[in-house]
Amino acid sequence: MNVALPEISRSMLKNSLVLGLFAVATVGVVSLVQLGTAKQIARAERAAQVRTLAEILPPGSYDNQLLDNRISVNDPLLLGSKRTQSAYLALKDGRPSALILPATAPDGYGGVIHLLVGIRADGQLAGVRALSHKETPGLGDKIELAKSPWIHSFEGKSLDNPGEEGWAVKKDHGQFDQFAGATITPRAVVKAVHKALQYFDAHKNQLLGSAEKQP
Repeated sequence: MNVALPEISRSMLKNSLVLGLFAVATVGVVSLVQLGTAKQIARAERAAQVRTLAEILPPGSYDNQLLDNRISVNDPLLLGSKRTQSAYLALKDGRPSALILPATAPDGYGGVIHLLVGIRADGQLAGVRALSHKETPGLGDKIELAKSPWIHSFEGKSLDNPGEEGWAVKKDHGQFDQFAGATITPRAVVKAVHKALQYFDAHKNQLLGSAEKQP
């Protein structure tokens, strides 16, 4: 019995070493896969962001990489969020042509509605898109371009067009359509877009002047 013990110990040691090497190899393979997958996910997310931003500004209105020209913004009252967020500065021939602002409507029917608001340097709206929401399917979700062209109604508008009283849905004597059976959602979006314009107007020089600080 005593003679067999060293052999058993050597066998156990050998098996332990094999298992240890297998575990190390497995961890290495998993790490490489995760690293490659993470890079693919990051590229896919960036491509999705680029597509979303490109939908807001018309083609040819800028010639820079929007994701590489970010500005930190924070205004709970006018932008609707307590968090510091990123705005995207559009340049054309090195000059500011537009800005895409994040805007949050906290008072949607289903909760918070997150928007992107594109504003040209002259203060006119270039486009608005709903990023995320929990509005009622078939009713409030008409703020999505895929469900309705309603979101296009903001294009070309500004603080002076239609003016203070016009920045409301028609049920509230404003100029923007509401949805049949759903007024709360468009009302919240109209208010949020109007506030984003007010923020831009109040900080225009600072926001557009940041182009001189871009690398």
